[in-house]
Amino acid sequence: MILFLAGTSDARALAIQLKNQGYPLLATVVTESAADSLKAEGISYKVGRLSENDMIELIQMQEMTTVIDASHPYAEEASKTAMAAAKACSIPYIRYERPNEQFTSPLITETESYEEAAKLAQSHKGTIMLTTGSKTLEIFTKYLMRDDIRLVCRMLPNMGNMEKCHKLGVKQKDIIAIQGPFSESLNKALCEQYEVTLMITKESGKVGSVDEKMTAALDLGIPVILIKRPPLVYENFCTSFEEVTQRLGGLYTWQT
Repeated sequence: MILFLAGTSDARALAIQLKNQGYPLLATVVTESAADSLKAEGISYKVGRLSENDMIELIQMQEMTTVIDASHPYAEEASKTAMAAAKACSIPYIRYERPNEQFTSPLITETESYEEAAKLAQSHKGTIMLTTGSKTLEIFTKYLMRDDIRLVCRMLPNMGNMEKCHKLGVKQKDIIAIQGPFSESLNKALCEQYEVTLMITKESGKVGSVDEKMTAALDLGIPVILIKRPPLVYENFCTSFEEVTQRLGGLYTWQT
């Protein structure tokens, strides 16, 4: 059986494809809503974040033979945990990650971390649209809740996110609670509606709609701070479904 970290929509599509190809797997997701597509396809899943010990115990209890890490490109700790657990259990680890999108423009400034991006944006005056989600929101509110900056936060419309915004002092009028994917035209409309003068985003790949965000901002002449992906070194790194199945085929012969 495969332990499959299903952190994104395309990762869940990969899980469904592998299941249809006859690979037995148990998927892990962070939220119940993320499990909906897996549930509909009859894929076994576990909800919640796993520590390294949790993952090792699960691998041993279920007699897992491979770990496929398809967690979000920015879920650095999840990937470290998966690599460590696979190594501890002496089973193969395969990493699937959606490809990077390449952008070239003098309006783009790349940073290595969320904090570097927040510090860089401190000198900005005007409306900053933050599209990096809620997980690192406190980093940006720490540096950017200033009188000369309006911080507009775009994130998923769930109760936890709204409670976090309230706790950190983000006003309701500065919250865009919406679930993607977003078209380029919608991104443009939101930038125009909020009179955005700087966008902060991360390189989440085409499936993460970074191209629509970036194109919208650049077409409007809005500078962008782009947070690069964590510089982890992965074993068996794949950027397509085909590469994953090829690696699996090279490791094992499965009987369905």
